[in-house]
Amino acid sequence: MHAQLALLGGKPLRTKGYPVHATTGEEEKKAVLAVLERAILSEFEGTNNQYFLGGEQVKALEGEWAEKFGVRYAVSFNSATSALFAAVGACAVGPGDEVLITPFTMSATATAILAFNGIPVFADVELDHYNLDPAGLEERITARSRAIFVTHIFGHPAAMGPIMDLAKKHGLRVIEDAAQSPGALYNGKLSGTIGAIGVYSLNCNKVIQCGEGGIAVTDDDDLAQRLRLIRNHGEAVIAAGMAVGSLVNMIGGNYRMTEIEAAIAREQLRKLDDLTQRRRELVSYLNERLRGIPGLGLPGARPDSTHVYYRYALKIDREVIPIDAPLFVKALNAEGLDFYVSYMKPLYLQPLYQRRIGYGDKGCPFSCPFYRGEVSYERGICPQAEELEKMVISTEIVRPPQTFADMEEIARGVEKVLAEKDQLLKYAATEGM
Repeated sequence: MHAQLALLGGKPLRTKGYPVHATTGEEEKKAVLAVLERAILSEFEGTNNQYFLGGEQVKALEGEWAEKFGVRYAVSFNSATSALFAAVGACAVGPGDEVLITPFTMSATATAILAFNGIPVFADVELDHYNLDPAGLEERITARSRAIFVTHIFGHPAAMGPIMDLAKKHGLRVIEDAAQSPGALYNGKLSGTIGAIGVYSLNCNKVIQCGEGGIAVTDDDDLAQRLRLIRNHGEAVIAAGMAVGSLVNMIGGNYRMTEIEAAIAREQLRKLDDLTQRRRELVSYLNERLRGIPGLGLPGARPDSTHVYYRYALKIDREVIPIDAPLFVKALNAEGLDFYVSYMKPLYLQPLYQRRIGYGDKGCPFSCPFYRGEVSYERGICPQAEELEKMVISTEIVRPPQTFADMEEIARGVEKVLAEKDQLLKYAATEGM
């Protein structure tokens, strides 16, 4: 017999917060001090000279990242959001163009399209791994389609084989948002290295981090140059005589990484494999503890892929466990755990898309005269993504410095809530949930 749920007045399992996700140590301290002693915190200049590509730490990071990921070019940015914006721009997306995208991703993936006056066209996701579903993708492709934007959500790669086949068939470029999946493999290739451009995040919550930062990778000479130009005041550099094949989207910004961030990121890159392995070990323990619970789907990888478990997602079979995800999360968090349903609401249900307000008050880019299509953001356009909103809960705490004891606590919390689900359902009825 389990104790009363904390949500209903019982004692919570955990009464202290989780420790900071600290992946830095003495190596990063020494690297930062070396930059400070050199006293050059950024060596970028937005002009056509030797400093256009940045300083020694930035260049070293880009070279090491390219070697680690087996690509020709790595271009650093001050955030993955900046890198996503630059990737869309480099692929020449513009007014009137459509980009196919998953609704099950962080908002910046889609707003990167809007930033260049493109139109996000949302396609449905798989029920098993929550990534873009190739089965429903082709029906969304039109003459206005320019690219496919893939997100490898939670650390598991999307089904890149059929997606790349569709892209080739229709002449589309593929951009990979690999912010959550550095090190994950699809058919032996690293996520982010399969499409035209891949983007990784170095945000403080990611597998490796330098506070904020991002990396875009590509094997294409022209795309690499366009990424660098958008990063560093492209229009000014071109005015100074730098050659570029096309002026499309060369309105650049300041998306440059500092020397301190690059120095930290270099040390973090060396830790990627170890940090990923530690996540896998924690997930393996937790999966074994929860395996066999009727109605509870555990995360895992397809035979053609590996998983790096940026987030640990549990799927509820509501015919067996009649509890919606928000109620399950509320009960778990009352026990002192740390679960979310934050990724579950499809992006097109956000006010920006429902009201079609982007630039100014006239509905641009949705009502832009260059756009000749009719895109729908109505509820029901991606039924599987909407179904997941009630089925999936996730947590980030399957990562260092958490331990097997913390995983055991999560397992006991899940078991406790499920053992008292009848009381929880009575509570939900009383509260109108």
